[in-house]
Amino acid sequence: MVKAYLRYEPALSFGVVASPESNVVYDPSGRRLLAAALDRFAAWDLKRGLPSATFTPSSSSASLAVSCVASSPAAASASASSVASGHADGSIRLWDTESGACEATLHGHRSAASALRFAPSGAVLASGSKDCDVILWDVVAQAGLFRLRGHRDQVTDLLFLDSGKKLVTCSKDKFIRVWDLDTQHCLQIVGGHHSEIWSMDVDPSEKFLVSGSADPELRVFRIRQSAEEGEDWNKWDALKLFGEIPRQSKERIQTIRFNKDGSLVACQVAGKTADIYRILDETEATRKAKRRLHRKKEKASAKAAAAEGNGSVIDPSPAQDSQNPTVVVTDVFKLLQVLRTSKKICSVAFSPSNPPKGCLATLSLSLNNNVLETYSVDNEKVSKMYSVEIHGHRSDIRSLALNSEDNLLMSTSHNAVKIWNPSTGDCLRTVDSGYGLCSAFVPGNRYGLIGTKTGTLEIIDINSGNSIDVIEAHAGSIRSIVLIPDEDGTVNARGFVTGSADHDVKFWEYQLVQKSDSDTKHLSVTNVRTLKMNDDVLAVSIGPTGKHIAVALLDCTVKVFFLDTLKFCLSLYGHKLPVLCMDISSDGALIVTGSADKNLKIWGMDFGDCHKSIFAHTDSVMDVKFVPKTHYMFSVGKDRTVKYWDADKFELLLTLEGHHAEVWCLAISSRGDFIVTGSHDRSIRRWDRTEEQLFIEEEREKRLEETFEADLDNAVEDRYGQKDDAPDEGSVGVPGKKTKETVTATDAIIDALDTAEEEEKRLNEQKKLQNTGEGTKSKPNVIMQGHSPSEYVLNAVSSVRPNDLEQALLSLPFSDALKLMAYLKEWSLIPLKVELVCRVCLVLLQTHHNQLTTTPAARSILTELKYILYGRVKDCKDTIGFNLAAMDHIKELLTMRSDAPFRDAKAKLMEIRQEQSKRSDRSDGGEKRKKKKPKPSVQS
Repeated sequence: MVKAYLRYEPALSFGVVASPESNVVYDPSGRRLLAAALDRFAAWDLKRGLPSATFTPSSSSASLAVSCVASSPAAASASASSVASGHADGSIRLWDTESGACEATLHGHRSAASALRFAPSGAVLASGSKDCDVILWDVVAQAGLFRLRGHRDQVTDLLFLDSGKKLVTCSKDKFIRVWDLDTQHCLQIVGGHHSEIWSMDVDPSEKFLVSGSADPELRVFRIRQSAEEGEDWNKWDALKLFGEIPRQSKERIQTIRFNKDGSLVACQVAGKTADIYRILDETEATRKAKRRLHRKKEKASAKAAAAEGNGSVIDPSPAQDSQNPTVVVTDVFKLLQVLRTSKKICSVAFSPSNPPKGCLATLSLSLNNNVLETYSVDNEKVSKMYSVEIHGHRSDIRSLALNSEDNLLMSTSHNAVKIWNPSTGDCLRTVDSGYGLCSAFVPGNRYGLIGTKTGTLEIIDINSGNSIDVIEAHAGSIRSIVLIPDEDGTVNARGFVTGSADHDVKFWEYQLVQKSDSDTKHLSVTNVRTLKMNDDVLAVSIGPTGKHIAVALLDCTVKVFFLDTLKFCLSLYGHKLPVLCMDISSDGALIVTGSADKNLKIWGMDFGDCHKSIFAHTDSVMDVKFVPKTHYMFSVGKDRTVKYWDADKFELLLTLEGHHAEVWCLAISSRGDFIVTGSHDRSIRRWDRTEEQLFIEEEREKRLEETFEADLDNAVEDRYGQKDDAPDEGSVGVPGKKTKETVTATDAIIDALDTAEEEEKRLNEQKKLQNTGEGTKSKPNVIMQGHSPSEYVLNAVSSVRPNDLEQALLSLPFSDALKLMAYLKEWSLIPLKVELVCRVCLVLLQTHHNQLTTTPAARSILTELKYILYGRVKDCKDTIGFNLAAMDHIKELLTMRSDAPFRDAKAKLMEIRQEQSKRSDRSDGGEKRKKKKPKPSVQS
């Protein structure tokens, strides 16, 4: 009988606040900050310091790491997907901010997406990538529009001009390109930078464009306004150099961003500073230019006076009009503040919402130590408002430990210990500590033990979150802490063992200490025995019954001793590099060792014989643990994977992928229903055991298929990919990319065409037989599900995702394309399918134009479609136009009503208040007149 195992699947990922590889951006409402966390991203409520929503893709993989995030303008966010994310595999995902659901996945780039920007309308998305291409996407139709080729290196930033009619892109090739999106051509190539351009941005009024590189200055360009015509502007130019602003920092520019009203621009460098410039208006800039000219004149006159005294003659400087001076870039851009942080800044973003009273703007930034910070900017200073740092470690996670009830998780890093709720991922306590390399819960779950890199042993109180004692335990780093179990396998207060790089294995016992009469008793430990070794101790493990203790040494061997007498029992040798981790099974029969030589070795504890040596990981094995009361085990390594093994059959059961860097540590629950892993990417991941069964043979076949498909994809890309490094100047390409989904869609369309053709033959034969009176009613094809052949093919084509349709049709052979075109006439009569028919017809005509024009059978189809499609498209256009006009009319009727909502509420309110004040003035004046009128009548 084939043995079945239960599958483990990813359940939760926590510990990452902000990834250093991605940018941060505010959502359309301006209340939440979007920050990427490895393969997902979260919307943070900065005031509360909590994530209000998390956007997670369906699968977890290092290739899905979020590389850039963009949000649509607030005005357009209600009509389409309002947030987009670019990923390391080149895919782009569109998200709904309210539900947090992924609405579409767009495939087009061959490598990681590096820049994203929505058009002002929110209906078009532009993406740039490391493959040097720029792709325009239709957000509403969830399909690609076209691909722009021209850059010769990674596209680093992009933005829209002229209400989305023009696109400006910058690249590492040192050039800025301006594209006309109507004609899909490059209008202008702007040079001048001496190094790679990393970022650029445009102010909301579209007057200035600022670009930054590793050069010691920022370049500022004037943007051509639609009505601006002059002799100094070239006919096709959209940008013209205004000047250069010298920078203070020597490091390269990372991000340039304008604030909402365009009065400030932040220039963040790839370091710990961000320069904030203020943009002066025309009157202030002119006043500054006049002062500059005045100072220049004073200096010139002082020089002339000094020269006359010496008897020399100085040429008079050219006179400038002091009333209308020429404004230069330094007159417009004024350095306001320099923001300095404790760690390297990764990205900055201005808040689009109104700043607090007395502030010019609110600036949020992400740091490379897993922190989000928000600052308020005013004329005098930059002050910190909020900080999000509790929800993650500042560096990688080196050890994990679960308590006996599996409801608390302890993690250590270079400067802190955190206590988590493993079921929700919430951080409960943060305790400052040394560089923790190992950890354990004391029985009773009230205290925790931390072994540090400096050799100290720290005891922390879980309830209060304080460090209550620090003991100088070893002269070298403590690599392992193991609790001593009782003979029945339960862990009580017998004590624990520590192994260190100072060649010692020390045995410790617990004791309660009272420092003074007023203090309450607290836990402390005392050393009772010491086992001296000949080399550095890398790992220690104790059998479940407390009979044996195994010690892994730097000389690649494992020594096993009797725990009670410390007499030598076994020596396990065979690893080529030092053993980094090991564990003994619950029944004490097996011991597994993991080494830097990438191998797992399974040994018998009775004779020390090696049962099996397994090449487990493609890099060092960092931790290995048995599932309690079984011979199943988990191992983690520097190859970023978690692997599930059967130690009796020596078989790999499952490979769990999801971490983006080396996996350092592993903890398994007491019942084996979940495991927790910690990684160099600062994330903690929980993997839950499910009720789904897995079989070894099926998993092996699945792994072989994945390997074969990956090799096949690589071979196809290498064989048929673009060979030329330099693309055609300003060329336009197809936006999509051939993927497994497009190949599957093509196969589905071909199968549907073949099935429909067989069904039509059957129907025709049946009609002939019925006409002759010989035929009997035959059974319909069950696969058709009661549909006619035309409807069946239409369902197959409609089920293809809009983004994959073009690539699926490109892969169709000409014979199948001809069959498909025969159905288009019938489909065009369905009003809702006119757009789909036009797309299919256009792609097939562009792909097979030469063959269609020379094939006699295709001429009749093309002639019929020529007359039908134009009429059908015109009908759709008229319907849409009629509906738009009706909606505008309804809008006007609503605005005429007194109780209708209006756009300019503030202006309307001011008008009402002015009218009320006038009326009150008039009524006051009338009352005064009435009071004054009776007086003369009394006198008379």
